[in-house]
Formats: sequence, structure tokens, C-alpha cells
Amino acid sequence: MVGKVTVICLCFNHEKYVIAALNSVLGQTYSNIELIVIDDASPDGSAKIITDFMKEYEGEIPVSFFPFQTNQGNCKAFNFGLQKAKGGYIIDLAADDMLMPNAIEKQIAAFEKLDDSYAVVFSDIYYINENSEILKTHFQRDKNGKLAQFVPQGDIYKPILAKSFLSAASMIMRKKVLDEIGGYDENLSYEDYDFWIKSARKYQYHFIDDILVKKRILKNSHGRSFYLKNNKHLLSTLKVHEKAYAQNRSKEENLALAVSVRYHLRLSFYTEHFELVTKYANLLKKLDTLDWKDQIIVVLTKMKMRVFRLYQIYSS
Repeated sequence: MVGKVTVICLCFNHEKYVIAALNSVLGQTYSNIELIVIDDASPDGSAKIITDFMKEYEGEIPVSFFPFQTNQGNCKAFNFGLQKAKGGYIIDLAADDMLMPNAIEKQIAAFEKLDDSYAVVFSDIYYINENSEILKTHFQRDKNGKLAQFVPQGDIYKPILAKSFLSAASMIMRKKVLDEIGGYDENLSYEDYDFWIKSARKYQYHFIDDILVKKRILKNSHGRSFYLKNNKHLLSTLKVHEKAYAQNRSKEENLALAVSVRYHLRLSFYTEHFELVTKYANLLKKLDTLDWKDQIIVVLTKMKMRVFRLYQIYSS
């Protein structure tokens, strides 16, 4: 059924928040939903909490629960849910985030006005803390709540090459596009940037000027690990950059990609991933954009200059 929405809720160590996430799906004003919940072998009490919830649940929305015995990682866990999904639209919901009550209704209303060239509808979000207190919005807004910045939409390929400007938490995706690209790349440690690059090459994105999701920011949040000394996301980003370079069609696209490559080259240096600095620099050479500042970082890398502690102080 085309109008059916499958929400795939991935849980890992979210025992404090998972019930709020599930209730945010069950409380939607849009009813044609199925909910697939996956616990990725959480060592905390998440699986039991979800199991108890399932025993008591009596509602109109179909809910399925799959507790994994071994940790699979976000990409593989999501792909498992994608194989089970019956909806024509997919939402990838982290178990510490929450949908606003009218989120899916507004997303589907927008999709129904769009043709098949659109793969994704996205919106603004609230960032919240562990106590569910609102911290800020993703996009800049004035004191009256009016959008105060330009948000790319339509053909976003070049903008998304340069910067991950949208929040994956706000997206609803056409299932046929996910199926076409083979779901998430299970060789990567995270999913969103690669999905954006692959889908935006061929499809368009539509922005809803509304706040439809609450995304929780925690000390151990997935995104924050980018800035840690021992993280695997920088290698995955390099792989995505290399795939993007292979499918680029113009000098302008290469220049856009170089913006992100340069940022991650420097981040690799700051977090002392020295072997990646050289690889990012080599990609900048292929893009014909390696400048003298990049070369200085390469020299400092060869000297094994360690700046992580200073970087922590500066960025804190």
C-alpha cells in the first residue's frame, strides 16, 4: 500500500528513552503505520522494557519486535527492518528520539503532492537534552520562530557534497529508493551521508518548514563520536567521499566535495588519525584542490604532532 508508512525504530542502550520514542509513533495523527522495533543486543535493560511494552500493547498499529542476540550495528540492523517493511515510505527512528504528533501526517501530505523524482521529505527538528528540555532547532530561526536561513531543496547534490546540512532524524524516505540503492551500506559505521550522496545523485529532496522531530543529544551520542580520538566514522566518511568522487560529473561538483574532504582532513589531524590525513590529502590532489594550508597539515602529520588535547579544550 503506497500510503503505508513503516517506522523502523533502532534501539541500543536506550532503556531510559525507548518507550517515549515508541509512544511518539503510536500517538501519530496518521494511522496507516506499522512499527518495527529492533534492539541491537543492548547490554542494558532495553530489550526487557520493550518486551514488557509489547505484552501490554493493545492498539490498531501493527508492532513487531526483533531482539538481536549479537550487535549488528546501525546499518545492518536497519537493513533487516527494511526487508520486513511493508510500507511505501520509511522512517529511521532512533530509540532516543521522538516524532511530533502530526509529523507523519504532514510528511505524507507533502509526498502526495510530489512526483516520483522526490526521494525524501525532511523538516526542521528540536534538539533536546536527556531531560527532554529543548536546546535549539537544527536550522536557524528568529525570536518569532520564523526560518532565518536558506535551506537547499530540490536538487541538493552539490550542497550535500559540501556539508551535511540536514538532520537524518527528520527524514521520511521512499522505500523504492532505498531498495534501489540496496539499503544502507553495511561496510560503513554510519549511514546518513552515504544515503544522501547516493539518493541525491538521482532524486530530489523536499523541505517542510516545520519542526516535526525531537532529537536527543546525549554525552555518548552517535554523532559526537566523530570528534573522539578513537572513532571509525572518519574512515567511513573517506569511503563515502571516494564513492562520491567516482560519480561526480563536473568540476563544480568536485569543488563542492572538496569542502567536505578538507574539513575531514583537518578533523583527522585534530583527532590524531594520522594515517587518514594522508588519504584525505591524496583525494584532494585528485580533486585538484590541495592548497598550501593542507600541505602544512600533511607535514605536521608526518611529524606526528599531537594536538588532540588542545583541540578538546578549544572545542569544549
